[in-house]
This record gives sequence, C-alpha cells and structure tokens, in this order.
Amino acid sequence: MMPFAIAGMAAFAVAGLVLLVFFRGWLTAHGHTNWLWICLAGFLIGVPGLITMLVHDANRRRRRALSHPEFRVTDDGPERSA
Repeated sequence: MMPFAIAGMAAFAVAGLVLLVFFRGWLTAHGHTNWLWICLAGFLIGVPGLITMLVHDANRRRRRALSHPEFRVTDDGPERSA
C-alpha cells in the first residue's frame, strides 16, 4: 500500500511544480491559481496517509512474527525460515 501513497504524493508534487514553473502566468491570467493550492493540499494530505501506512505495516509485521514463529522480522521485511 505504501507505494500508492508515495506515487500519489509524487504525482501531486510534479503536477504542482509543472503548473508553477510553466503555467503560472496562464493560471493567474485566467483566475485558476487555486490549482496550485490543490496540488499542495494533495501532497500534504498524503503525508499523514503515508505515516498511517508505515505504522500499519510495522504493526502487521510484528503481529505476524508473534503469531507465526516461522516468520522472522528483519529490516528488509518478513522472511520465511525453512
């Protein structure tokens, strides 16, 4: 799930930077500067979502290691021992 949050945040960041660099004058002339704020809001709303997913994944790994002794929790993620 975490790659989806990172991809969404990256998409909002890239869209915001593209609008800011290449289309700022057009957005201002046509009264659409709120698109920049929408990109910023999308990126910032992704931060708590990413943190939530990180905590959830850590708790899932911990629960899995406690309930299934054949799983070891390492820094790289759960591994099955033979």
